[in-house]
Amino acid sequence: MPDSFVETTSTSWLSRIAQSIIGVLLGIVFVIAAIILLFWNEGRAVQTERSLSEGSHMVVDVAPAPIDPGNDGKLIHISGDAKAKAPVTDRTFGVSTVALHLVRVADMYQWQEEKHQETRKSIGGSEQTVTTYTYKRIWSDRAIDSQNFRHPEGHANPQKQYDRLSLTATDATLGDFRLDAALLTLLPARTQLQLDPQTADALKATNANAQIVDGNIYIGAGPNSPQVGDYRISYVYAALGPVSAIGRQAGSGITQYQTKAGDRLLMAALGLQPAADMFKQAERENMILTWVLRLVGIMVMWFGAFFVLRPLVVVADIVPLIGSVLGAGAGLVALAFTMLAAGIVIAFAWLWYRPLVALAALAIGVAAGIAIHRMAGRRAAARIAAGAAKI
Repeated sequence: MPDSFVETTSTSWLSRIAQSIIGVLLGIVFVIAAIILLFWNEGRAVQTERSLSEGSHMVVDVAPAPIDPGNDGKLIHISGDAKAKAPVTDRTFGVSTVALHLVRVADMYQWQEEKHQETRKSIGGSEQTVTTYTYKRIWSDRAIDSQNFRHPEGHANPQKQYDRLSLTATDATLGDFRLDAALLTLLPARTQLQLDPQTADALKATNANAQIVDGNIYIGAGPNSPQVGDYRISYVYAALGPVSAIGRQAGSGITQYQTKAGDRLLMAALGLQPAADMFKQAERENMILTWVLRLVGIMVMWFGAFFVLRPLVVVADIVPLIGSVLGAGAGLVALAFTMLAAGIVIAFAWLWYRPLVALAALAIGVAAGIAIHRMAGRRAAARIAAGAAKI
């Protein structure tokens, strides 16, 4: 089967109008969803910010050993050398190593579909769409469902047998404290585990086609000519050594701490990091997430607003040039509406979640506006006076 297909479809003007009217309903749903997302995101950001502020002011630095029962139930910060004796084992392939956190990455060689569309408008409002489907083979740890392909014939992906797997040490300790899976999974696994080629014989018992290639497991005919369904299995881990953690002291364990603001705090990082640095990093991550969700909300609202205006564009498409001009204008109008509406939603969210800050910002803005207006008035009066003096 060829790996590229071209399809041409035509849609009449009346069909496009009907589709655009249905799109109006979808657009309204998008706008409502965006409003909910933007409003909720501001509340989430404020709650997380307050929780982190609360935690940073009450966290207690404790020594890894001995454990002070007087700190039980408190939010503590601890750092030191994390240790473990029992190896972490992936029983599927018999891979073991002494580590705090071990992650199996399972890439499968699969078909991927790429779609490219070009639209051509005709006099009378009809539209012709030329769609090119291209198929290529890639390595991916995500299962690609080939049943959803436009042309699945000859591009079928087998069901994925091996997936990403996260494993943690069962006997990890930090001084006299026990480190459980909930905490250890927060430690980033970044160090590549190089498998010994001598383990290839043991792998044969698991899969006859398994072999060690460049320190990783390869399952298939051969790495030089991979076939769809082949696997590359690699491992990364968080090594024993310096670790820092923040959480609630619960006996000899460290669990989530419930703040009054609403969030539950549990943090872990590699290296000996002060509590202040860990909270600052969490604040940066909260800010990044806040802006990412804001941008997502704005994009969803823009798409929704454009769908609402779409029928006007389709009606004008009876003359393609007019429709194209009106389409560009509709995009700008939708963008202007989105920026105004998103700003209003975020402003109301601030008034709801942090009214004092919002009122202060509003007062500063009003004062700045009045000052600029007065300055502009004085300059205008000065220019008028200067012009009168010349007469």
